[in-house]
Amino acid sequence: MGPVGCCAHPLRDGQRVDSTAGTVRRMSYVTSRDGTRIAYQRDGVGPPLILIDAAGHYRANSPLEELAELLASDFTIYRYDRRGRGGSGDTPPYAPQREVEDLAALIAEAGSPTSLYGYSSGCLLALHAADAGLDVRRLALLEPPLSLDDDSAEQRAFTAKLRELTGEEAVTFFLTSIGVPDDLLAGMRGTPHWTAMVSVAHTLAYDSLLSEATDATLLRRVTTPTLVLHSAGSTADLSAMAATTAALLPAAEQRSLPGEWHGVPAATVAPVVADFLRRDPAQH
Repeated sequence: MGPVGCCAHPLRDGQRVDSTAGTVRRMSYVTSRDGTRIAYQRDGVGPPLILIDAAGHYRANSPLEELAELLASDFTIYRYDRRGRGGSGDTPPYAPQREVEDLAALIAEAGSPTSLYGYSSGCLLALHAADAGLDVRRLALLEPPLSLDDDSAEQRAFTAKLRELTGEEAVTFFLTSIGVPDDLLAGMRGTPHWTAMVSVAHTLAYDSLLSEATDATLLRRVTTPTLVLHSAGSTADLSAMAATTAALLPAAEQRSLPGEWHGVPAATVAPVVADFLRRDPAQH
């Protein structure tokens, strides 16, 4: 299984699934380079910060809502639906560069420079955006799913399998393959969170393609100051991926925070991220 990831546990208190996907409050749109409309919402005041969801997630089904609320007093928060999800369009064929162009349109709307916060596979997209030369001031990444030990042929086979499957079969295959604990997987089935993931199951292959396009060479080129975070409650493989990411990035620091498997409470993450993003540009 390749280095893809998502937030796989059921949403906790304060996190909501909105069955009216695409009608989240204050929704606006930007148009990406290929003509795809990308839905977003803006809240808060201060320097711009774009939050990037993990695989299978979008604004109406996201663990980032509480974090956005906590950071909105210090930053102008942009939350958006990655292409193919929620209120955003999905112009084929997919390529990681198209998602970078989506972020470019959002950054142009937000005003440069903009910081990016990525969660799980959202971290990979943030890294691609920085590597592409977008005006990114700082990066904060929670458990980037980067494994350089994976066989590229295995990763391609994983992507191909995801493209063959649909609906619940795709979601089950994806979550099982990335190592979601059995008890968490059982608790997800039949919930609104599960239904929302099934609705965007076709985009799981997009995140796998994003993983295929992420390697050590790319990370070594990203000189943007970066904070890499991981949960003390995660398994050793996820902690190792965070350590590998921090070691490869030229201007990165790593911190462990108290949390559960592949997740840290928003109240714990928010002050750490805010302190890092407030630093003087001359400081790493």
